[in-house]
Amino acid sequence: MTVATPDLDHDLLAQLMAGELALSGADLKAASQAYGKAMMISHDPEVAGKAAALAIAIHDPDAARQAIDRWQALGATPAQLAQARAELAVEQGKTDEARHQLSLLLASGDKDAWRMFGRVLIGSRDAALASNLLESLATPSSLPPDPKAWLAMSQLGEQLGRHQYAQQIADAAMKRFGTAETYAWAAQLKLDNGDRTGGLSLLKQAQVKDPTNIGLRLTYASLLGQSGQYAQATRLLEKGPQNAQTYAMRAALAASAKDNKSLEQVYKQLSQAPDDVRTASAYLLGQLAEVLGRKEEALKWYDQVSDDDDHAFDADLRTAIILQDLGRSAEAHQQLAEMQTDYLDQPAQLRRAYEVDADLYLREKRYAEATNAFTHALQVVPDDPDLLYGRGLAYAEIGKIDQAVADFRRLLQIKPDDIDASNALGFTLADAGRDLPEAEKLIAAARAAKPNDPSIADSWGWLQYRLGHLNQAAQVLRGAWQAGKDADVGVHLGEVLWKQGQHDQAQQVFDEVRRMDPHNTSLQETLKRLQP
Repeated sequence: MTVATPDLDHDLLAQLMAGELALSGADLKAASQAYGKAMMISHDPEVAGKAAALAIAIHDPDAARQAIDRWQALGATPAQLAQARAELAVEQGKTDEARHQLSLLLASGDKDAWRMFGRVLIGSRDAALASNLLESLATPSSLPPDPKAWLAMSQLGEQLGRHQYAQQIADAAMKRFGTAETYAWAAQLKLDNGDRTGGLSLLKQAQVKDPTNIGLRLTYASLLGQSGQYAQATRLLEKGPQNAQTYAMRAALAASAKDNKSLEQVYKQLSQAPDDVRTASAYLLGQLAEVLGRKEEALKWYDQVSDDDDHAFDADLRTAIILQDLGRSAEAHQQLAEMQTDYLDQPAQLRRAYEVDADLYLREKRYAEATNAFTHALQVVPDDPDLLYGRGLAYAEIGKIDQAVADFRRLLQIKPDDIDASNALGFTLADAGRDLPEAEKLIAAARAAKPNDPSIADSWGWLQYRLGHLNQAAQVLRGAWQAGKDADVGVHLGEVLWKQGQHDQAQQVFDEVRRMDPHNTSLQETLKRLQP
């Protein structure tokens, strides 16, 4: 038995597969050719319709006309044919033909005619032509009695840059239909064009028309909040249905207004909300509990943040910090160690987990562990300025001056104008009693940039002490101490006063430092040196 096998040009399945493969590779020309062959051997109007669309997309008018004719023969609707011919006319810049075909489309009675009309214009490469057709055909007298169509045309006009037309249609829709959506869109146009008062007025009217519309309440409240009208925005959101978004905005407004009473109210209501809202808001509940000083409750909420939540990493991070605050240091570092494994393939998160680990070690004055954590982070993000600065400080604290100086110098190579790095390097050199001329130059530059910074004043005063200028050192350090009452500044001032022979004054300063920080290691070491 002999079986006839068609050649590829007459094999429908082969041509359809070739067309789809070309489309997947973004080769529109090859796809158009394949569908052009497929439509001639297929009786499916959709194949011809796709061939027409592809021919128009590659700017081949002859192939497009042939495909549209084939589509018509296979049973395309009048609306489909008018849309395709309008697209071809718009593509060729034939305004009159495009207007004729679009008029046929709108007169076709197809329920999607106005949507199809919009697709023709939005796909045009000639914005001026599309705008001309829109304004001449989509007039208030011709638009259907459907507010969605009016809004769609107004939005299309705005997208094409015809703001006056967009506002005209929006205002007419608002007057004719009076729905909350028409008021909201007209308000949005006024806001976009700088009329904040008019926009807020319309949003208020829209909200009155549909007080249960959460989207409208959120938009209106957001604008009120931006104007500093926190109380009014809060009252608006408190009324009506609540969801995760309304609770989040109420919390944000209360935080902006520094209104702890409102924060407490939001926290109480949200913690008793339906399960789905509470689950979606677990991270927010944790944040609120933290702000309200309920750290144990915050831990419980953060533990409920799901792994696929956008805030999962932040929840884990906050958990570690709270554990540290609660004196559970080992658990905090264990939490961060687990994160360093979990986020091994996500550099930004991994870097942050190591950095927080290092920061917690710094708070505990465990400087060796801090340098290790910073080093791990720098392996993830080499030459990161913040990490170099942190590790440099940690190295200086454990007396590894060469390493500290190397980190600060590298940082200044990357960011030559970094004032904090200049100050840190200058202080480290001065404290070690080496390269004092360079230290003086660095700290002087930092002092010129930030003349009122107590930490820089401390560095300058300590440098003067190292240079033997006791009177100047005492004067500068006393000013820094009075400005900030920082423990380390107090230790430096006390030592200078002691060296001046003013032991009683020095002791008063040391006593105040001890009251502020009973376990200050710098104070203890200084007293051992001064009072052996």
